[in-house]
Amino acid sequence: QVQLVESGGGLVQAGGSLRLSCAASGSIFSINAMGWYRQAPGKERELVAAINDGRPNYADSVKGRFTISRDNAKNTVYLQMNSLKPGDTAVYYCNAFIRTGSSNRLYWGQGTQVTVSS
Repeated sequence: QVQLVESGGGLVQAGGSLRLSCAASGSIFSINAMGWYRQAPGKERELVAAINDGRPNYADSVKGRFTISRDNAKNTVYLQMNSLKPGDTAVYYCNAFIRTGSSNRLYWGQGTQVTVSS
């Protein structure tokens, strides 16, 4: 069974940094795109960053502050978050388009809480 597990969330002061990790495990044939979304209370889930074919894309609100990267050998995607703001507070979810022996579809992690204090 394929799983995505996030880690690295927590509480940080404004201006601080966090590094999120998301590792995929299971009977994986290949992984195409990977990305990060976030959802704050009362708001819709929004794209934060994604990487596909080695090319990163970012929401305008995080450009210059966040960096997404992948380690293909470890089936892991990272999100380095610098200069954090209270507005970054949300549950962060990773996702990945994963091909197995029987299917290919988008998978989601359970989420990790990021709280930025002011």
